[in-house]
Amino acid sequence: MRPTKKDIAEEQQRYYTRTAGKYDDLHLHEKDEHYFALSLLRGVLDYLDARSILDIGSGTGRALIYLKNKRPDLKIIGVEPVTALREVGYTKGLSKDELVPGDAQQLAFSDGEFDIVCEFGVLHHIRDPARVVAEMLRVAKKAIFISDANNFGQGSVLKRGIKQTLHTFGMWRLARYLWGDILYSEADGISYSYSVFDNYKQIRCQCSPIYLFNTRGEGWNLYRTAGVVALLGMKK
Repeated sequence: MRPTKKDIAEEQQRYYTRTAGKYDDLHLHEKDEHYFALSLLRGVLDYLDARSILDIGSGTGRALIYLKNKRPDLKIIGVEPVTALREVGYTKGLSKDELVPGDAQQLAFSDGEFDIVCEFGVLHHIRDPARVVAEMLRVAKKAIFISDANNFGQGSVLKRGIKQTLHTFGMWRLARYLWGDILYSEADGISYSYSVFDNYKQIRCQCSPIYLFNTRGEGWNLYRTAGVVALLGMKK
């Protein structure tokens, strides 16, 4: 019997509450792919003349602290649903106005309220990432920035080939359902088989141009070889 959305949400809350004290050790690594992506985001702030940023699923506030230190002139807010993770963020110096509770699938902000809306490693933990991307696009005025998994570039050459072939012939969703797409590890909690490319068409409807980055240096063909991809979509 497949777990319900409520069951999964409750288990995710329990996992992050239980591991909040060691969250940074489990999820954050010096100079990792999301740190590299943060550096890329910082580099386009001037180009976009950005004055405000919303970070989705902020955890203990890594992206917020990085951006605050690099660009103290920006208005920066992070949304994090888990109380225990927010509490850790407050001990790092973030205020309750900077790291706030909220649901990424139903953001409590106005259309176009932030110049940039970003997320780092969050979408692969959400069963319906398209809803979150839709909210990011709605709240963003100038651009969205995503740094997340690409399941089609993960695994051995054989596994990647099987996944890519199923996707090409429109059978990937069925395969995910039959095989079970819910994953669990003590290091990452509950996650799903997800690719940034799953939401590419959705983003393209509202963004042009779109830039893609290989944040691990895993090959020139991002779809086929890159396990993590960063995407910058500029609103039309």
